[in-house]
Amino acid sequence: MASHRRPKPASRTRVTVLTATAAAAVALTSQAAHADPKPTKSQVKAKVDKLYEEAEAATEKYNGAQEKQDKLKKQVDELQDNVARSQAEINKQRDQLGALASAQYRSGGIDESVQLFLSSDPANFLDKASSMDQLTAQQTEALKTFQAKQRSLAQQRQQAQDKLQDLAETRKDLGAQKKAVQGKLADAQKLLNSLTAAERQSLAAADARASRASSRVDLGNEAPASKYGAAALQAGMSRIGKPYIWAHTGPDSFDCSGLTMWSYAQANVSLPRTSQAQANAGTRIYSQSALKPGDLVLFFGDLSHIGIYAGNGQVLHAPKPGAYVRIEAMSNMTFEFGVRI
Repeated sequence: MASHRRPKPASRTRVTVLTATAAAAVALTSQAAHADPKPTKSQVKAKVDKLYEEAEAATEKYNGAQEKQDKLKKQVDELQDNVARSQAEINKQRDQLGALASAQYRSGGIDESVQLFLSSDPANFLDKASSMDQLTAQQTEALKTFQAKQRSLAQQRQQAQDKLQDLAETRKDLGAQKKAVQGKLADAQKLLNSLTAAERQSLAAADARASRASSRVDLGNEAPASKYGAAALQAGMSRIGKPYIWAHTGPDSFDCSGLTMWSYAQANVSLPRTSQAQANAGTRIYSQSALKPGDLVLFFGDLSHIGIYAGNGQVLHAPKPGAYVRIEAMSNMTFEFGVRI
């Protein structure tokens, strides 16, 4: 007689293990099917260049915060010096007021009519009384001056306190911008490290060739628009081959606005620290064909990069981290406008 007993069901533990194994297999298969291929060298370079562009924008913000901090520090020092001098003047005047009050007390202990009646020399007394009137007037004027100086001192102290608060906030912003720059540079380096040694060497060689090409670029023979532009371009050309280092202003390493600021300083022209501020340092030239050697040239919508027009469509600039001051075609970047000093 055939057995009609039902087969023994699988245990719960076994079902769980089988389910988990199947799910893992599906997940691994899905990941393998959808895994992103390793980026090519050109893709990595594009991402790195973008990160360098963002790092330069952060560098200009850092430079602006640094410049603001330096100005605020100078203002705070001047205000604190003024407060100290004003306090010393008030202390001196307080002593003078005390001496006047003591003199008045010593001379005015008896009613003036009684003093006149008892005086053996009424003429001498009247002379003294006149001196007392002058003393009182002098004391009143001194008191007014003293009160005015106290009000001025209070205002100076408040100004110094406000500037100290601005300085603290600027230092905080400075730290944030520094962190932003370092983060972008670290991300770029991480991407570069994902390449093979041969790929990294190839990128470095290409950048080195771009730097060496500076000495062979045809700049034409167009004359600069001003003696300042001519002198600045000549000074900047002498820095070709110097490394880009963010927040540096020369003479042996530069960021982009550091190079333009240093170059124009050699022409006895003082430029502000950042590319955005330098954009307002002279007359703007919106047509690229109207540029003259020595003009400042600004790039990208946020004006985060700046160089010096070298002629024939070429720019002298400190291009990016890891590169060197060089001349290259302006067509490699998005031109916004020029500035003629």
